[in-house]
Amino acid sequence: MEVFKVNRNIAQLIVLQRIELIGPILKKLRKLFGRYIYSNFLSKYFINVSEISNKYYLLMENEYKYIDSFLKNGQNILSVGAGVGGLELLIYQKKKNIRLTFIEKNYISKKIVYGWDDKNNEAYNDLNLLEKFLLKNNMGNESFQIFDFDKNDLPNKKFDLIISLYSLDFHYNFELYKSYFQKVSTQETVIIFDTIRPDYFHTIFEEVKIIKKDSNTLHKSKRIACKCFKN
Repeated sequence: MEVFKVNRNIAQLIVLQRIELIGPILKKLRKLFGRYIYSNFLSKYFINVSEISNKYYLLMENEYKYIDSFLKNGQNILSVGAGVGGLELLIYQKKKNIRLTFIEKNYISKKIVYGWDDKNNEAYNDLNLLEKFLLKNNMGNESFQIFDFDKNDLPNKKFDLIISLYSLDFHYNFELYKSYFQKVSTQETVIIFDTIRPDYFHTIFEEVKIIKKDSNTLHKSKRIACKCFKN
């Protein structure tokens, strides 16, 4: 079976981003000892690195299936809140001449924020580990760029596809990126993200298609593919 190459630090970051990958014992320990002990100790020393790698690969492979029909060779893709970039790595491996741009925050939140807000104060990433993960799995330096949302000017170019799974409008309001997405989109750009309010986006886009329904998340979200901003 194909797997991702990860070290312990990357595996720890993965389980902080994707808590569904940890086993029942670790979930009980997390509940018993609290978030601080879990984030700084349990999530690093009580995980099986190869098992996390396998589970994460399978999870990303499943996510890939939902967006496969929107992917083409040679695309310029923007990813917002990608975690360590497993989905984007699969896209790079399966399609030719893909160019990837990541917009991320570079810290681990000390407090869990449920639902979304207008400030985007929650984050679970380390941009050095994101870069290490991509390079460790043979993504070429020339194929990707990483931008720190809080420090860097955001890229000013057109994208064919914008992806933000369980980030945009799941943890923070879509309006935070709306004007920027309008600037970097064309009439043909597809924007894929998860939301609890899919009907709202009919007021923003000409085309809105539900491509996944998730009843297991806290807010029972839907994944939508949107196209063409309304004037």
